[in-house]
Amino acid sequence: MRLRTILLAILNTIGLLLMAQALPASAAGASAQVPPWLQAHVGDADGQISRVVLERARALYERKSSDGTVRNPCYFAMDATRPGDLGGGQLGRRYYIICEAKQLFRAVPSGHGAGRNLKGVVDFSNGRQCVKNFGNAQDSELTMGGGYITADTKTSFKGYYRNAARQDAILQRTFIQFDGEGETANARERLIGGHAAQVLKGMCKRKKPGSPYADRQGYVLFGKLVDYAGGRSNGCTSWSAQDAAEIIPMMKGNPTTLYIYPESRDIAAAGHGGSYWNASCLKQIGAPKFWPKKTLEPLIAQYKQDHPAPPPQPIPICTGP
Repeated sequence: MRLRTILLAILNTIGLLLMAQALPASAAGASAQVPPWLQAHVGDADGQISRVVLERARALYERKSSDGTVRNPCYFAMDATRPGDLGGGQLGRRYYIICEAKQLFRAVPSGHGAGRNLKGVVDFSNGRQCVKNFGNAQDSELTMGGGYITADTKTSFKGYYRNAARQDAILQRTFIQFDGEGETANARERLIGGHAAQVLKGMCKRKKPGSPYADRQGYVLFGKLVDYAGGRSNGCTSWSAQDAAEIIPMMKGNPTTLYIYPESRDIAAAGHGGSYWNASCLKQIGAPKFWPKKTLEPLIAQYKQDHPAPPPQPIPICTGP
């Protein structure tokens, strides 16, 4: 009996030693599983992806792949704490294309939500360079961090414009709808998605009866093409036309995941130095702020009621060539 007790004690000791040796490897978790080629892109410099952003993006993709939601070999991430404008005409690369099977990693610029300044009520606007205000309120035009799935694709005719060769060209812009969960669950309601950072300004109507886009009177919309790849959006994820031409086909008809950092918990922790934040932007903004929809939506609704939009004006007829 005594010998049996001694043997059991020895076996228990060996088991505890094996468990203790296994704990550090287990604690390393996702970071140990990052393949070396991808690990080489991890960092906080421009064009690199910060570790927490990559780990959460990979975790979201693995979870949605495991349950069969996505089968796309690529996934995406964005770090909205990084600067969008580095100055001197250089844009910050903070949107990430990751295809592990192909060992492909690419960082490109992306716009962020402009927010709004409801004068006399509340100011939650953002500058071109760094994002201070985040949130998920309807009509807030703010970026909301968290997990998304790419969904429907819609291509819309925006109008004609005069190109560099001084010829009439058509702007058709494709919009990729995002679906979210948790704090991003109202992404479809907010019309949050991805598209090229192009828009037509100064719209007028011009006679073009042979166009398939002409109205009953033979007029088409005509405007000036504006590329705002270095600017802000209404809360959507926007890319340059060149980058959008690569990214959108990767998503179209083949859903995948997009993880946007930071979430509200990261914003709260950053104010106390307890969460990753891009150092240059944190120095500029002081402390980020998260605006939950339950707080912000009543203020926006009251502002709209107090400042009703003017009646729509008819689009003028174009003058000149």
